[in-house]
Amino acid sequence: MDHARFADRHAEGVVDVRYGSDALEAVSRDGFWAVVATFEGAVTAVRFAEVRLGRPPRPARVGWSQLDRHWSSSLDQAAYVAAVGQVRELIAAGTVYQVNVCRVVSHSLGTEADLDGLDRILQAGNPAPHAARIRCVGAGLDVVSASPELFLRRRGDRVVTRPIKGTAPTAEQMLPKDHAENVMIVDLMRNDLSGVCDPGSVSVDELCVIEEHPGLVHLVSTVSGHLRRGTSWTEVFASAFPPGSVSGAPKSSALTAIADLERAARGPYCGAIGWVDADRSEAELAVGIRTFWAEHDEAGQRWLRFGTGAGITWNSDPQGEWAETELKAARLVGLAAGTVTP
Repeated sequence: MDHARFADRHAEGVVDVRYGSDALEAVSRDGFWAVVATFEGAVTAVRFAEVRLGRPPRPARVGWSQLDRHWSSSLDQAAYVAAVGQVRELIAAGTVYQVNVCRVVSHSLGTEADLDGLDRILQAGNPAPHAARIRCVGAGLDVVSASPELFLRRRGDRVVTRPIKGTAPTAEQMLPKDHAENVMIVDLMRNDLSGVCDPGSVSVDELCVIEEHPGLVHLVSTVSGHLRRGTSWTEVFASAFPPGSVSGAPKSSALTAIADLERAARGPYCGAIGWVDADRSEAELAVGIRTFWAEHDEAGQRWLRFGTGAGITWNSDPQGEWAETELKAARLVGLAAGTVTP
């Protein structure tokens, strides 16, 4: 059954599906919508008739077959290390300051495999503040996310973003490079919000706070502002999407580098996943990291996808950045494959 589950609400009963610019216009008018925006900018919004507030019930006990662990990666270790080197060359040339380089890992998936079973495993083994499950067969959405990162939260005219930059196994292993990268992206997010907020209202409320998550720690900052009266979601996305923490700085140059270096579309990974309640002028959209999705290729084969990446700066160690992508994927992929116990 089609449904959408978030940290504090559950929705059922699909009544409308919108795409692209029409989706952003629709979520600005009325109704409760589940939203998935790919990193490449394709937006799908699903309107639900029934929304229950409060912590959703645990998913039904749907089975999940352990995978055979034959994962493929859009960039292998050698290609990823080479891409890091190319980014460093761009930085030396003054083209960019930072670029997030990502890879997508894939595993074949049977037609009967139900991601509700994977959702149940992730809830038990990797609880996350912005976890989500969105399924709408008619819209082609089959997504399970354990995202720790807030892209945009809206309450009335107040908007908040909490970019994550800096990842390590423990707080003691966080590097000066991680702090510098976080500050750089905070400045980018301030600029993005300034495009749709009242002058002087954008502020940095927290800077480089350590947050613990299963298997690793992150540096997280908080930026907020007050939206200009009448601002639409079309305008918000034009100013702030894709999220700065998973693109780079300057954003336009970083996006060009990403298109040149990466060999697979990111899809929902590094996009936005969440909900918009237009009737209440409220929303919560996560950055689509720590996210699985199922899709069919051109030959009709069904695949389970998962993305992982790292922010590259001049001080990046290529092998160290590859290791960071491994660290970010280890627990989630292990849970999906059955090698990590919930």
